[in-house]
Amino acid sequence: MFFTLYAAICAIWICYLVLNVVKVRTSKQVAYGDGGEESLIIARTAHGNAVETIPVALLLLLGLELNQGSIWLLHFFGITLLVGRGLHGIGVLSKTFKARVLGMQITVFTLVGLSIANLLYLPIIRHTLGF
Repeated sequence: MFFTLYAAICAIWICYLVLNVVKVRTSKQVAYGDGGEESLIIARTAHGNAVETIPVALLLLLGLELNQGSIWLLHFFGITLLVGRGLHGIGVLSKTFKARVLGMQITVFTLVGLSIANLLYLPIIRHTLGF
C-alpha cells in the first residue's frame, strides 16, 4: 500500500513538530497554553495546522487507494501533500509568509483534488462513467 509510505512520512513530520513544541515549552518554561510567548505561538501553530489537515488528506489518500485509483494519482497527491505540508510548516517556523501561503495553497489543492478523485473512483461512478 502506497498510503502507508505517505502516512509514515507525515507521522515523522508531525513528530518533529511535536518535539519542536516541547523544546520551546521547556526553554520558555510554559506548561500550558502559549504563555504569550511568540516562539511558542509559532511552534503550536505549525503543529496544530499539520494535525488539522494531514489526517483528512491521508484518509482521502487511503480511500483513493482502496478504490483502486491510479498509482500515478496516488503518488502525485502523496507528493503534493508532503510538499504542501513541508512548505507550510517551514514557512510558519521561519516566519516566511510566502512559503506558508504557498504550502497552504498546495495543501488545499491536494485536499480538493483528492476529494474529486475519490468521487470519480467510487465504484458506482466508475461503472456509470465506464472507466
